[in-house]
Amino acid sequence: MKKLTLVAMIAASVLMLGACRADGVRRPGTAILLTDDSGIDDASFNAAAWRGILEFFGETLDHTPNRGVLYNTIAAATMAQYVPNLHNAIDEGYELIITAGFTWESSVRDVAGDNPDQYFLIIDVAGIGLPNVMEAVFAEHEGSFLVGAAAALQALEDGIENPRFGFIGGIASAVITRFHVGFVQGVLSIIPDAEILEYYVNSWSEPVQARAQAMNWYNDGVFAIFSAAGASGNGTIVEAREQRLMGNNVWAIGVDSCQFEFGMYGENESAVLTSMIKRVESSVVYALNAVRDGNFYGRVISFNLAMDGVGFSDVNPALDLGVISRLREIERQIVAGEIVVKPTLAEASLLPGFPQLNMAIDG
Repeated sequence: MKKLTLVAMIAASVLMLGACRADGVRRPGTAILLTDDSGIDDASFNAAAWRGILEFFGETLDHTPNRGVLYNTIAAATMAQYVPNLHNAIDEGYELIITAGFTWESSVRDVAGDNPDQYFLIIDVAGIGLPNVMEAVFAEHEGSFLVGAAAALQALEDGIENPRFGFIGGIASAVITRFHVGFVQGVLSIIPDAEILEYYVNSWSEPVQARAQAMNWYNDGVFAIFSAAGASGNGTIVEAREQRLMGNNVWAIGVDSCQFEFGMYGENESAVLTSMIKRVESSVVYALNAVRDGNFYGRVISFNLAMDGVGFSDVNPALDLGVISRLREIERQIVAGEIVVKPTLAEASLLPGFPQLNMAIDG
């Protein structure tokens, strides 16, 4: 019996050594997610990418026995760790390396160019153009238009006079600008003269800073705030939750993932009116399937509203049913091309009545 136990222990050790090998030999069917410092617990962008990995491997957040064997994740404390983390992932033999966010672009470009046999997926980047890098982009402006319209329609439904709105961004970029200009267009499509404030945290992991700004705005009469700022935006939700507990009719709008539960402050009550759903997990599953099927090659995949790549959440019972019905019609109009949402600041600025945005940039 002892001999059998010893043999089993040796076999298990060999398996683990094979799973964690650092000789650069690719291990088929494996993947690793590399993120910024906010990691997979940001309840937003990175969390969505992680869900894609778990979905592909048939596991859930509370049951991940193959983590560290078939798949794993590493958060970089600073951007200086991006390149070392990429090299470590290659050395450990992961077949697909997934990088979450546009801040990885230059690091992936350099490392992927030097490692042509390694597969990479980068999310929120288009233009690397290497044969071993799949690039996933999303029509954030279309989904953001929907939640902007939702906030404005809800304000009208609640009888708010001259409602004001706010947008909190993370790090200025073309990606975050798509969120910004889409949201503004959505609000103005319902209330053409609405005032929309803006603020950028310049970080994905400073929720205290975002919360302080949200508190100032809510106390000054802002009705709803949309944050596209990663984990920083969670500070907006925390403040909206406190405001509603005090009886104030204000709202946060979530991003990337459905953040209804994060905003809960009572039984089925949440400070998150709706969320702009960015189905990052769809791009992860798409790339993993391509690797599995032997069909992985460098190209740009665009996930728009027509492809179910973006959308809005309707789980909050406080979101009026009439508002939801109107949003479904707006969805149909966008897909049909009857409503065209401008994706860039340059294009949106040409629209009649579009305000000057001081912090948004197109590159």
